[in-house]
Amino acid sequence: MKHISSISPKVAESTIPRDLTKFEEPTGNLYESLAVISKRANQIGAKLKEDLYNKLSDFTHDSDNLEEVFENKEQIELASFYEQMPKPTLIAAQDFLEGKIYFRNPAKDDAAK
Repeated sequence: MKHISSISPKVAESTIPRDLTKFEEPTGNLYESLAVISKRANQIGAKLKEDLYNKLSDFTHDSDNLEEVFENKEQIELASFYEQMPKPTLIAAQDFLEGKIYFRNPAKDDAAK
């Protein structure tokens, strides 16, 4: 799985029009391609969430009062950084189009034998 710091800077930060035939080419089926992208997006999202929680855990202290928590600038900067990152679906779609995702369909493999 990609490390967060290695996310391609070429990933668009918002939705852009795409040619659906390019998504269909690697698998031969648009819906199968979308399933691959969906599974990869879920993996990326889970990793981003885990990384964010790990970094935010550094800020938690039992002795903090409510005012100190809301005034922590480093925590606010970290949260805004993650909010500005491209969405996991966009990252997965770009990786799929660039051929960076390994996938296989066991049903097709068994049918070919």
